[in-house]
Amino acid sequence: MSSISKSNNPALDPDLDNPDHKGLDFAQFAAGCFWGVELAFQRVEGVVKTEVGYSQGNVHDPNYKLICTGTTDHAEVIRIQFDPNVCPYNNLLSLFWSRHDPTTLNRQGNDVGKQYRSGIYYYNDAQAQQARESLEAKQKEFADKKIVTEILPAKRFYRAEEYHQQYLEKGGGRGAAQSAAKGCNDPIRCYG
Repeated sequence: MSSISKSNNPALDPDLDNPDHKGLDFAQFAAGCFWGVELAFQRVEGVVKTEVGYSQGNVHDPNYKLICTGTTDHAEVIRIQFDPNVCPYNNLLSLFWSRHDPTTLNRQGNDVGKQYRSGIYYYNDAQAQQARESLEAKQKEFADKKIVTEILPAKRFYRAEEYHQQYLEKGGGRGAAQSAAKGCNDPIRCYG
């Protein structure tokens, strides 16, 4: 890893991309392996586009192999474009909390490593406030465990390799495609 100073490292810059269409907002979450998380968000009415990728790290233009070394500090994230008039940000937060165990540090199930951490990466002050309020409310449900979810500004988003995009909808490693239809309640089976 190079010794790039913070001011010269694009990985540390805010995510300054713009949604594809006017009236859409971005949201970004980390909740373990991004495949199952992405499929859950694809099914939400008002979610217009999902992309999986890497964020919150310190290496410019990382790839999956590098992320898996644990040396880049990136999280596997999903970046969502959504219509806030159809799907309020709080709806996305509710789904985020329901998709993983926010009390396990750098781990979701058998997936272990900093890339699998829990995080909400906000794009504006309103998202930051709603994220913090949702964490406080969720913490009440975990009286005996502390939530370890980080809530930070969204850093530069690096889109993951194409084979990771809509992975479970395309059939995953076993060729059994899962529905991404809006409102679908089928159980999500995450497999490589």
